[in-house]
Amino acid sequence: MESDNGRPEPNQSLLAFFGRHLKKQRELRGWSQEESARRAFTTGAMISYLENAKRVPTKDLAADLDRAFGTDFFGEFYPLVVRYAYPSWFLPYVEMEREATSIRSFQPQIIPALLQTEDYARAMLTPERLDNLDGLVAARMTRQDVFGRGLPPRTWFIIDEQALRRKLGGPAVMRAQLERLLVAGRHPRTVIQVLPEDVAAHPGLAGPFTLLSFDQGADVLYVDAFLQGRTALDAAEVAAGQRAYDLLNSYALSPDASADRIRQHLKGLPA
Repeated sequence: MESDNGRPEPNQSLLAFFGRHLKKQRELRGWSQEESARRAFTTGAMISYLENAKRVPTKDLAADLDRAFGTDFFGEFYPLVVRYAYPSWFLPYVEMEREATSIRSFQPQIIPALLQTEDYARAMLTPERLDNLDGLVAARMTRQDVFGRGLPPRTWFIIDEQALRRKLGGPAVMRAQLERLLVAGRHPRTVIQVLPEDVAAHPGLAGPFTLLSFDQGADVLYVDAFLQGRTALDAAEVAAGQRAYDLLNSYALSPDASADRIRQHLKGLPA
């Protein structure tokens, strides 16, 4: 609900408020989602996602919506939406991830965020009892829009087999998640490797990390942690991360053997 002054109530999702205002502006003009998308240089699917609080708008899209509707609401409200959806310490990483030409990720416990289904992401985040669960799930799905770019980044994911065994959300959710991995692994710009569980010691025991590369500028290392992650720019630390990733690659199964291992876990799930 909106308050009398048109602002969201304290218990309301800011993403939902943004989406409802978008729908209101669209319906006032009698525009379809496709017509609104055409005027805002986006897609009908994105307009639908925004109206249903399933995606976090970018700054450019918020500005395009204001131009399309002749308003100033979307650009002014954008900083609040982003602050709601992403922790302040994580937003710089998200912005770098959008610009990266190459992403290399290692995950020892869960499926990498860029490959998660919405149901898997929700099952993973629900136990934390977060006030903005819907916003965090939407933010995670929004990050996957990097794959929709004209030329998506080259991505390389090494996943510990433990993550394939952890049935987050139950068999049905995990089945859809493993199927998603198999589809993603067939893309020519994506490599998925499984680190088999019988590899007891490996360079990733310290925890998950990601390496980002860009057209210009040095690589960046992002190290995940309990309360918040850390972005490392120091050349020596980035080089250590690159070496660890190369070694993990040597311990992991080949892409084809990894797909076979994922299928084995898929067969073990009840239909």
